[in-house]
Amino acid sequence: MTPSDAPQSRWSDLDRPPLNVPALRRGLLRPGALWTALDVVESTGSTNTDLAARAGSLSEGTVLVAEEQTAGRGRLERTWTAPARSGLFFSVYLTPGNVPAERWGWLPLLTGVAAATGLARAAGVDMALKWPNDLLVTVEGQERKTGGILAERAGDGVVIGIGLNVSLRADELPAPTAASLALAGAVSVDRETLLRGVLRSLEHWYGLWRDADGDAAASGLQEAYAAGCATLGKAVRAQLPGDRVLTGEAVAIDGDGRLVLSTGDGLREPVSAGDIVHLRGAEGGLT
Repeated sequence: MTPSDAPQSRWSDLDRPPLNVPALRRGLLRPGALWTALDVVESTGSTNTDLAARAGSLSEGTVLVAEEQTAGRGRLERTWTAPARSGLFFSVYLTPGNVPAERWGWLPLLTGVAAATGLARAAGVDMALKWPNDLLVTVEGQERKTGGILAERAGDGVVIGIGLNVSLRADELPAPTAASLALAGAVSVDRETLLRGVLRSLEHWYGLWRDADGDAAASGLQEAYAAGCATLGKAVRAQLPGDRVLTGEAVAIDGDGRLVLSTGDGLREPVSAGDIVHLRGAEGGLT
């Protein structure tokens, strides 16, 4: 049989090998660790949808990873798609029962801090956060989106999903404002290394926040998010429900995780993630 006659493996793209599930479990599912179960599926519509449907029977620390998502979702039901094994598409289930429910809104921001710090170490790429749920890298001098976070209440806890472009090439990007870790010059695009880095960082930050009863200031989360937030210091235009538009400089993240805008009349007005329809730079660009 000649090479051209050989059957084609679905793993023929050697730059994008499948995840090694036993190795991931050995590295992450340790006694006393947050992560209690980890499964990888070849393809699914949405890992968030799958975990949410099983929330009543899940233990805290369940992780579901998909090699491919066909109906990944972002905020406001925006879609998220990418070639198989070109990124990390996963969701986790957390039940912060000791934390007052009004502080659970910090979880997507906490996940952003954890992902950014974990990826900076594992991939060797400078990461930034766009409030409230995007992960940014710099490509050719421009900040571009390489990942997004979606948190949803489910059962007695929260399902948090992360979608991250890892090895996407320029001709595979879904939009000019998108990027991947590879295009940002990552020193590693090994998805197992990156996934372990993110989950270990998430375990660290979640533990600090939960031990502080969800107090973002006491846990250091509020300061860490502000330090990595690319939105702060920029003029932004927030389009709110009811066709209301608010323009001002993003000056702070308050104790409830809201973005504080300093408006032209000298007032400071907080805007919550749940109220935002669009957030753009004052000139229309990405904040």
